[in-house]
Amino acid sequence: MQTLGIDLAASPKKTGVAWLEWSGGKARVSKLVVGAADDELVEAMATAHKTGIDCPLGWPREFVDFIVEHQDDHVDVDPGLAADWRRRLSYRTTDLYVKRAVPGIQGLSVSADRIGVTTMRCAALLSQLAARGLAVERTGSGPITEVYPAASLVRWGFDHKRYKGTKAQPRRNQLVDELQSAASWLELGEYEEDCRASDDALDAVLASMTARAAALGLVEPVPAGSQVAAATEGWIALPRSGVKISELAASG
Repeated sequence: MQTLGIDLAASPKKTGVAWLEWSGGKARVSKLVVGAADDELVEAMATAHKTGIDCPLGWPREFVDFIVEHQDDHVDVDPGLAADWRRRLSYRTTDLYVKRAVPGIQGLSVSADRIGVTTMRCAALLSQLAARGLAVERTGSGPITEVYPAASLVRWGFDHKRYKGTKAQPRRNQLVDELQSAASWLELGEYEEDCRASDDALDAVLASMTARAAALGLVEPVPAGSQVAAATEGWIALPRSGVKISELAASG
């Protein structure tokens, strides 16, 4: 099995992409790049067994409805409900689910933070995939799934804090060491230094590992009451509670 992990950014320059080959109880990083244009990403996603994208696959339904209504009229809100109303406009059902399920995790708002620009790029990529006949299910049931590397780290027993940025290399080095100790079957090979030097590279590897978890059914299912929201807003593939990282390599 080949999984692909994409740490998507608004610009190609900061986009990390990792290919992992799974065989014989091991996972080998066969290719890792930081810097990928849209056509390269589409081609890679079209050939991978499962792709994990670190980027929202959609916007909150209530936010979309709000924008449409605002175009035609003014929107009135009961002052007593304003805070909760803004929260529902800002965060998707999956964002709120992950926040409740994973202590210490607070995702970005796709409708109120800069991640929205990256999501615009993602939407265009998904459209190109659909035009090629590749079914894109935002619930993650198809070959594409949304991932959140920080949440995956927590579920696998790692500290997700302070490993991002140019000044965070000491912590990133530690995290890579911890990851290799816990997952001795993971072969970073010539790309180990890239993971230590760049959080974009490391997140791409983590995204690819989460894609593997999703392919094996080792992620939390979409709750029955959230299926409709997941189909339009997207759903984060969250590794199941209690599943050990070693289970990723348990089968071929």
